Amino acid sequence: MPHLRPLGASGLDISPLVLGGNVFGWTVDKARGFRILDRFAERGGVMIDTADVYSAWVSGHSGGESESLIGEWLRTSGKRDQVLIATKVGMLPGDGGEKLAPARIAAAAEASLRRLGVETIDVYFAHQDDESVPQEEYLAAFGTLLDAGKIRVLGASNFHAMRLKSALDIAAREGLPHIRVLQPEYNLVRRHKFEGELQDLCITQNIGVVPYYGLASGFLTGKYRSEADLGKSVRGAGMAKLLAGRGGPVLAAMDAVAAETGASLAQIALAWVTAQDGITAPIASATSVEQLDELIGAWDLELSRDQLDRLTAAGA
Repeated sequence: MPHLRPLGASGLDISPLVLGGNVFGWTVDKARGFRILDRFAERGGVMIDTADVYSAWVSGHSGGESESLIGEWLRTSGKRDQVLIATKVGMLPGDGGEKLAPARIAAAAEASLRRLGVETIDVYFAHQDDESVPQEEYLAAFGTLLDAGKIRVLGASNFHAMRLKSALDIAAREGLPHIRVLQPEYNLVRRHKFEGELQDLCITQNIGVVPYYGLASGFLTGKYRSEADLGKSVRGAGMAKLLAGRGGPVLAAMDAVAAETGASLAQIALAWVTAQDGITAPIASATSVEQLDELIGAWDLELSRDQLDRLTAAGA
């Protein structure tokens, strides 16, 4: 079983890997999804991350597919008490308006609770900032949900440092809910959205950080090493940009660490994220039990200071 890590000042403790739910109901069907979720809980995994918008981008989908699959698993497995459920609002339009309009937050939370089949969402994220709504108004809307016991902890995803600090200052001044968890994009080849002011703020304010894209959409598994590899998936076009940048040197440094440790590149990428200051646990999704077991191997991988420094320097 993993050693649990405190999720900032939220009062929650989580395993060193958060299971990403974006693939459920999309590239992972119900039967396979249930096997992955069962295995995650069996291995001691704690937090499952999803969003109301997953997977509205797929033809014929309207959003909520991931939440519905997870909700059915929670009901049939009886494992609700073993896991924490995180979901998000702010990218799927619907009743009450769009983004972080207070009426939208209220309606979206009810819809997520219904699909998940739970009474309380453990961590409810604002999926993106919404500058069209005063921060006091959307913080108050989340406060209503907290007071009603419909959510336990407030989180934010894709917030810049200035806006996160503003939200924290307003919360302290007005007696509104504090954002306790941040979900930024962060990995070995895309570090600028978190490192610096935002990372420092999270450390100072004891905000739990659970980054997404820890594997850079698969690039850091070593799947894309040349132009010939770019056709391996629909993500190939995005991989070309990484290859043209620091991607090559980073993969070379990872290969060296893999030779020294026997770990896979995916495990090394996640272990590097986990070792960074202020990070609680990275988010990663799996499309098979075997892939999940590989990712879980990262939480037992402790890289040396020299190895971490070489990886960091390669991506600088």
